[in-house]
Amino acid sequence: MAGIALLSGGLDSTLALALYLEKDSINLALTFDYGQRANEKEVSAAHKISEYYDIPHKVIALPFLQEQTRSALVNRSEDLPVLKFNELDDLSQARESAHQVWVPNRNGLFMNIAAVFAENLGGPSALITGFNQEEAATFPDNSVEFIEAMNRCLSYSTQEKVIVVSPTSMMTKTEIVREGVRLKVPFEHIWSCYESKENLCGQCESCLRLKRALLRNNALGLIQQLFGAQ
Repeated sequence: MAGIALLSGGLDSTLALALYLEKDSINLALTFDYGQRANEKEVSAAHKISEYYDIPHKVIALPFLQEQTRSALVNRSEDLPVLKFNELDDLSQARESAHQVWVPNRNGLFMNIAAVFAENLGGPSALITGFNQEEAATFPDNSVEFIEAMNRCLSYSTQEKVIVVSPTSMMTKTEIVREGVRLKVPFEHIWSCYESKENLCGQCESCLRLKRALLRNNALGLIQQLFGAQ
């Protein structure tokens, strides 16, 4: 089955792409620019990852989405939420962090746009997404239930049997890093940070989950490479 990868340039979407390539081909990688703080870093990372896997890459600009969100992920006048390691599994703290970076219907919008491209492939196809078990607890549009709901929707809105798949959806970040090491994904190219600095900030929730997963896999060299001296 042909595939279109929704590629943010982060670890999860990169591993989802790599896992899908173990069994099938990917025709296109899509990255969305909605004015997020890390836009330039994400687009650059996604482009490098697409080149690494020899997949065509396209960036979709969504300026209206930037206008319709007050999220700290987009609104640079708002401070990004900062957590500590021991707060990552505290649902109340994690939910508050998620609330501050929530972008209205982001994943639903991305999938529906990707489905338009998938319809033009001329046959059954998959939209490959990098969801994970940890963030599904506070981001409902990262969950298996969301995938199932999107697939019901797409069964009505597409004619070519477009489905959403997420090879990482039942995995923790620790398991995702372990699989990434096994598959030799290009960790040096990924960008899993809400900010856009020289190195990953090491403080936002996305960075903390990645750093914890790397520590649990004893990947100290990767921590130094990605986060620098922090």
